[in-house]
Amino acid sequence: MESLLCRTRSVVVKRVTALLLCTALAGCQAVPGEGPLTTDIVSDAGQSGSEIGRRNATVFDIVDVDGQSARLVSEYVSTTLSRRFGIGGGVGQVVIGIGDQLKVTIFEAGSDGLFSTTESKQTSIDLVVQPDGKAAIPYVGSVRFAGLTLEQARQAILDALKQKAVEPDVIVTSTSTASRIVTVSGAVGRPSVVPLNLVSETINEVIAKAGGPSAQPYETYVTLVRGKKTGTVLLKSIIESPSENIHVKPGDQIFVTRDPRTFTVLGQVRANQRVEFGANDLNLLEAVALAGGGSDRTVDAKGYFVFRYEEPDIVMSLLGQERFHKLLSKGMKADRVGRYPVVYRFDMTKPDSLIVGQTFPVKNRDVIYASRHPSVDITKFLDFVARPIGIVNSGVNVADNLNDFNN
Repeated sequence: MESLLCRTRSVVVKRVTALLLCTALAGCQAVPGEGPLTTDIVSDAGQSGSEIGRRNATVFDIVDVDGQSARLVSEYVSTTLSRRFGIGGGVGQVVIGIGDQLKVTIFEAGSDGLFSTTESKQTSIDLVVQPDGKAAIPYVGSVRFAGLTLEQARQAILDALKQKAVEPDVIVTSTSTASRIVTVSGAVGRPSVVPLNLVSETINEVIAKAGGPSAQPYETYVTLVRGKKTGTVLLKSIIESPSENIHVKPGDQIFVTRDPRTFTVLGQVRANQRVEFGANDLNLLEAVALAGGGSDRTVDAKGYFVFRYEEPDIVMSLLGQERFHKLLSKGMKADRVGRYPVVYRFDMTKPDSLIVGQTFPVKNRDVIYASRHPSVDITKFLDFVARPIGIVNSGVNVADNLNDFNN
């Protein structure tokens, strides 16, 4: 019996020893973890899918954030609308369109003319421009108004009356501009069809005519549709950047939507969650604090990352033209609005990181990731190794007890 227990003990010890050796060879990479380590992110940066063994992997690059790069990102001014539609300096030549309502006033010098009497030397006629672009005037017939300015329409009527009326004169005024409207809908006080004046009007002015936005500018988005072009920008950006407050044109459609800005925080923080900004601006330190801060026991202070699709102007400024085009050749792709994937890295062990973090702005839909410290995986690995050792010790103790009992 004693020899059997000894053989059993020997077999158990050998098998567990072999298991521990295999686990040790596998290393800490075999230990389950919550997201990639800092070294994993750094090693994948700038690599194509084939270079890292994943054919369809997203190609991105890492930017180590310092004072200069933080200022570059924070001082960037979005030019989405002005770049796509042009700023415009005015309404240009305003012409009469189909559906417009006009008032034509005709004067005559004589007291007994086509349009004058002894009591009045003028006659006013209200017109609506018909779908064919014309409207009828007594003793003149159908006159084409569509496509003419008010002065051109006046001159056309005057020329037609010179041989029929006594020293005629004409005034043409616009009373309603159905052809010059902008549709404003969504999160505004009064969704409506807004008629445009003869002077230039901007997006903010038209939204104000529709009752103004119903939410705060930092969580309100404005989408402009013009023909086949569409552009969306935060109302806050329109207010802060005059170049984005572009002039509207007849037929434009403006959609105002409330969409609170959020960021997602993952990794070694108090809670993995999506968080609303709840403020006009938010910097990195404030965002981490809103999420409850990093875990002192597990976070890698050198591994705070912000994953973002960034504006191409910023990416080229940060990486340089040569590096940017090299990444494009490796397969870096833009998203549907032309932004490119970038990962910003912060080293919170450096004293100036508390200053840099205040100047680096968090943007809508950012993902903030706090990597775990490598020691966390080592601790898990040792714990994983210690468990079978405990089992062996228990088995050996049982064998010893049986041996003692048998003796």
